[in-house]
Amino acid sequence: MSAPVDTALITELTEAAARDGITKIVVGAVIPDADGNVLLLHRTADDYLGGLWELPSGSIEAAETLIDALHREVEEETGLKVTAVGDYLGHFDYLSKSGKKTRQFNFAATAAGETVKLTEHDAHEWADHTGQEKTSSAVQNVLEARRERPA
Repeated sequence: MSAPVDTALITELTEAAARDGITKIVVGAVIPDADGNVLLLHRTADDYLGGLWELPSGSIEAAETLIDALHREVEEETGLKVTAVGDYLGHFDYLSKSGKKTRQFNFAATAAGETVKLTEHDAHEWADHTGQEKTSSAVQNVLEARRERPA
């Protein structure tokens, strides 16, 4: 994993989002296991975008940095603790359930923990390349960016 994301990049990302009229910021984590499979979470059928396979992700809270939010969201959704945040892997935009223009910033991360403990999702998978194809095209682009990075 590369050096941690620098403060200047975080500032640049959030300022660009504001200029683009983004009103909600979300962070996503691409967390591989020892075999290079990536952790995906499955949204419950009755949730917004129900049935979607996605990265561990969630909204930043007031006065929280992108990286702090990434640590918190991964732990809240999976029970795993982020031990390192590496490369910025890109972003994608969508409309939230409430209709807010949302941007999800995605980062490579490593995490520690023995068992995934779901709180908001109904399933998880350590997906190989083929399994990753069941995500949205936006998430697939993020995962492709990760594969293109030098180890």
